[in-house]
Amino acid sequence: QVQLVESGGGLVQAGGSLRLSCAASGRTFSNYAMGWFRQAPGKEREFVATISWSGSTTYYADSVKGRFTISRDNAKKMVYLQMNSLKPEDTAVYYCAADQAFGSRDYRKFASWGQGTQVTVSS
Repeated sequence: QVQLVESGGGLVQAGGSLRLSCAASGRTFSNYAMGWFRQAPGKEREFVATISWSGSTTYYADSVKGRFTISRDNAKKMVYLQMNSLKPEDTAVYYCAADQAFGSRDYRKFASWGQGTQVTVSS
């Protein structure tokens, strides 16, 4: 498995931007598809974005399409989530996740998880 550590969360005003980072450890990072999920208080964890092993294919939740961008750097074992035009409803704990299969939007299909980073968007 791969170990994941997120960073980059914080407090930002509506309309602002944040860039989340996820550092992975393990020798086979490029064998893993990566995803970002989020969970707001009292709500189920929800899909945000996912990226294929090489980074050539990405999928997004409709709620973030056009505002968020997922990317990865396999040489650095990093995954990023650039978040622009943030809205108060984006407030949540954001999690980085890894799985050897690509394409799922179901958090239950992802085997490895980071500890999460809080993103708070004020109105």
